[in-house]
Amino acid sequence: MTTQAPIPVVINGAAGKMGREVVKAVAAASDMALVGAVDRNPNLQGQDAGEVAGIEALEVPIVNDLQATLVMALQERQLPVMVDFTHPDSIYENVRAAIAYGVRPVVGTTGLSAEQIEDLADFADKASMGGAIVPNFSIGMVLLQQAAIRASQYFDHVEIIELHHNQKADAPSGTAIQTAQLLEEMGKSFNPPRVTETEKLPGARGTRTEEGIRIHSVRLPGLIAHQEVIFGAPGEIYTLRHDTSDRACYMPGVLLAIRKVIQLKSLIYGLEKLL
Repeated sequence: MTTQAPIPVVINGAAGKMGREVVKAVAAASDMALVGAVDRNPNLQGQDAGEVAGIEALEVPIVNDLQATLVMALQERQLPVMVDFTHPDSIYENVRAAIAYGVRPVVGTTGLSAEQIEDLADFADKASMGGAIVPNFSIGMVLLQQAAIRASQYFDHVEIIELHHNQKADAPSGTAIQTAQLLEEMGKSFNPPRVTETEKLPGARGTRTEEGIRIHSVRLPGLIAHQEVIFGAPGEIYTLRHDTSDRACYMPGVLLAIRKVIQLKSLIYGLEKLL
């Protein structure tokens, strides 16, 4: 009886807050093997990815050459996967590189535009490659979004507030944008105007989507990742809220995506498509 070889995993952004959690999760998963750790932090080059993450040494050094690491990963027997938690400025090129080299991307970095996602999906289709772009890996967030979709059938007024730590580079968050998109797929407009609004300070009412949903972004130290979806109607308010207190909450979703992505033939958007 032969056992299946573990899935080779490259982590891009391995020394970041999320990257370190992914290193620990992959190292603890019996069906995965960390084969590459990439990060741009010059102070950590050559250090062991496991030790940087706070666990035992994994004999995988942190390097700053993504393409060379992808090529190395292809030498493994199984289909390799790249998990990316980097920066909005580099994510598009990172995903294109992974697809070009035949490495399946699992993307947690937000900030991709709708046009970039469409372009990457076309590129993956031409390469017959599976991939996953996931704005939020939390199972709880998926459940919140499903509840919001149900509520949107009965409420015409809704606003979204997303709150993150002050080191998050993009706003609104990818999760808030995706939540609004899911509500707009119901085929209705929201927040019909009751008065002519005037913003005394630009941005006071947040951003507004094409279908009228307002999104507000808060950035403060002490926060991790939080979101409220607030529905209003005469005489009542219905609030859905999701809070994270530890980035470990995202790891079941990350591991699920790694296992599922090697079976995909196209690029998908959203964790709900893998559940």
